[in-house]
Amino acid sequence: MESDIRAFLNYLRVEKGLSTNTLLAYRRDLAKFAAFSAKRGLTLDQFQHTHVVDFLRTLYLKKLDSRTVARHLVTIRHLFRFAFTEGIIKEDPAANVQAPKFRRSLPEFLSVADVDRLLAQPDVNSTLGLRDKAMIELLYSTGLRVSELCGLKAADIQTEAGCLRCIGKGNKERLVPVGRAALELVLQYMKKSRPEILGDRTSPYLFPSRTGTAMNRIAFWKILGAYGRKAGLRKALTPHMLRHSFATHLLDRGADLRSVQMMFGHADIATTQIYTHVVEERLKQVYKAHHPRA
Repeated sequence: MESDIRAFLNYLRVEKGLSTNTLLAYRRDLAKFAAFSAKRGLTLDQFQHTHVVDFLRTLYLKKLDSRTVARHLVTIRHLFRFAFTEGIIKEDPAANVQAPKFRRSLPEFLSVADVDRLLAQPDVNSTLGLRDKAMIELLYSTGLRVSELCGLKAADIQTEAGCLRCIGKGNKERLVPVGRAALELVLQYMKKSRPEILGDRTSPYLFPSRTGTAMNRIAFWKILGAYGRKAGLRKALTPHMLRHSFATHLLDRGADLRSVQMMFGHADIATTQIYTHVVEERLKQVYKAHHPRA
């Protein structure tokens, strides 16, 4: 079982080009699956439909919610599909297992006023304050994932074109437009703060640590949370909340889902459709404002 899982993870890394964070998530889910298999003395080719259902039941007994159980099912489906393709198993026991049903909760996002308060917090006269504001403004302006933000290279900023080059999930490259305010802040940061942070060192990263490595995403998460508390936001601020705010504010002002999908780097528009509540609300407002019988 362990060798099969190692081979599968290696396939995801090499063939599929999944990010380190995604691989870690797969590894965590598969560790639970491997523990379940070991406890019952099952090898991969001995698994049947009932065993897969039993594994999901044990997750529910551990008080995991439906969304998390569904994610585990997706993980082991990929594992069994890989094993079937490689000839390790003759039948896929997870093929007909129904995914748990759950309601997709609307993502939390900030109001425009909340974003304005947040961006007013960093002290741009200080080295780190200017860096922090540039990062927050860039995150809100582009909707990048926090790992994408931290992994940006200085060469990825295309000033004249007003966009940046981003390497997203699956090692896929995309171009994302950057707002004027964010671009100006990034240029100020690159001229003033970045050289002060690096000192005599060099680094390809746009937002390096003092050692020249890319800023750790957990470190940025903590920085952002501190500014959120300072701004008096009632919600615990996360980088993903700014990503949701980016999408919500774009759609609220007339952008279409397909454009947001491309900027987000979603492979499937179904992932972006969680934001349809914004579009639906705008359609209601248009109807009420313009229909004679509204």
